[in-house]
Amino acid sequence: MALAPGPDLLGDGSGDERPKWDNKLQYLLSCVGFAVGLGNIWRFPYLCQTYGGGLGCFTVSSLIGIYYNTVLTWVLWYLLNSFQNPLPWSACPPDRNLTGFVEECQRSSSVSYFWYRQTLNVTADINDSGSIQWQLLVCLVASWAIVYLCIIRGIETTGKAIYFTALFPYLVLTIFLIRGLTLPGATEGLTYLFTPKMQILQNPRVWLDAATQIFFSLSLGFGGHIAFSSYNPPRNNCKKDAVTIALVNSMTSLYAAIIVFSVLGFKAANDHGRCLDRNILSLINAFDFPDQSISRDDYAAVLAHLNVTQPERVAGLGLESCHLEDFLDKSASGTGLAFIVFTEAILHMPGAPGWAVLFFGMLFTLGLSSMFGNMEAVITPLLDMGVMPRWVPKEVLTGVACLSCFLASIHFTLHSGNYWLEVFDRYAASLNLVIFAFLEVVGIVYIYGMNRFCDDVAWMTGRRPSLYWRVTWKVVSPLLLLTIFVAYIALLARAPPSYRAWNPQYDQFPTQQENVYPGWVQVTCMLLSFLPVLLVPAVALAQLLVRHRRKKKAALQDMHLKPQDSGAC
Repeated sequence: MALAPGPDLLGDGSGDERPKWDNKLQYLLSCVGFAVGLGNIWRFPYLCQTYGGGLGCFTVSSLIGIYYNTVLTWVLWYLLNSFQNPLPWSACPPDRNLTGFVEECQRSSSVSYFWYRQTLNVTADINDSGSIQWQLLVCLVASWAIVYLCIIRGIETTGKAIYFTALFPYLVLTIFLIRGLTLPGATEGLTYLFTPKMQILQNPRVWLDAATQIFFSLSLGFGGHIAFSSYNPPRNNCKKDAVTIALVNSMTSLYAAIIVFSVLGFKAANDHGRCLDRNILSLINAFDFPDQSISRDDYAAVLAHLNVTQPERVAGLGLESCHLEDFLDKSASGTGLAFIVFTEAILHMPGAPGWAVLFFGMLFTLGLSSMFGNMEAVITPLLDMGVMPRWVPKEVLTGVACLSCFLASIHFTLHSGNYWLEVFDRYAASLNLVIFAFLEVVGIVYIYGMNRFCDDVAWMTGRRPSLYWRVTWKVVSPLLLLTIFVAYIALLARAPPSYRAWNPQYDQFPTQQENVYPGWVQVTCMLLSFLPVLLVPAVALAQLLVRHRRKKKAALQDMHLKPQDSGAC
């Protein structure tokens, strides 16, 4: 007996006018470009280092992604204007009536100063919003203009751009891999990456972070994969596509981690060497040794001898603790890894400006390809629902969507914009995406029906899903998502929400000051955490009311059309 697809899930065949992918590679690259994003480059390596080795969410992801692209545009502009000169973060500014700023740079580092002061010009408190920074605003306009031009006609234009935006990062990663493996200290960095600390695996937070990392890394719950898949032929091996995209995404994270740790190993080796040099200089000055009489290799033996023969004098020198693993343990995530730690490593590489352009260009294209999926996730449903009349060109709807997101993201260009980015990143996406994914799984398996869904998959692929897939969809996935949700709520409830501020007046500067969010920001965090989810029952209620009204209207029409009994004469 032939199996027919469920009409509610696969459509009624009226979508013949929909655009199609030119080839299967376009679709796979678009999904890979959407899934493989900035998190694969800076969050996955950070977790390895730390542990030893919907519409609302669409808007949030779009704003966050375009914010990073805005900053990257600004940094690239800096690079291109100083390509023949030292990198703009290579040294502190000269003291020209900028005493406070110079002191801020000298107390931290030239890289941190460039990021927090010259690029973001961040305030010391989220209550101090500051004004709009024109340079970031111009870059924001440029970023959204590029996004609009790439998605102006949907997959007809993104399908062409994706060849570059999805493949260029792999080219750059490969170049960095070859260069990174030849750097001194790369072996130590990779050894650190692949040496597990078994005791840390007993920490439940490790498993929670691992589960959430793979969840968000695949860009689940945003709707981009569903939008891209809707342009495939109905009979398509969707299971093979899903497994392929998941494997490519995971392997990319591992590939990027190898590159990041080879470069971080190089940076750690440099920092370790400079630490030894400072201690060696202290020993030479204190004990009147001849210049260059102590090498780095001899330092440990000389220090051990002096600790035995003259321990009091050695103790009074205040020597630094120079252990390579301590430098490898210095973790950084997100912008800290990309704009501070990694850029500090690039400073010490020959041809630093060229490597910097490649690195930030790669980050820009990663953000751009992710934006294609974010925007398609909202534009495709709006087109399918007929929100705008058919005579309105698609370019207009795309322009309205981009303009709306641009206006909503202007506040990120304030002096306090980086703090608001953290608010949106931490509270607007995480919980909502988990809930959306949970509702999707429950809706398909328990409301639409497992048997109907398996019939649809069999019609599309020619084979019914195995017992593994059915158990995963029906039991494992809902329980895992529910566990992640409960764990997230428990972690949020443990302490009031806080943020780290860059405050030059802080006693422990350049350590960032831990501040609790003011009350009005905490209310904003709560609204961002749950308002997008409330759209689900709101839309469901609206659909029920519309359906009830239609039934009532149809019943009234039937009553008027029913012939009246004329009676007997």
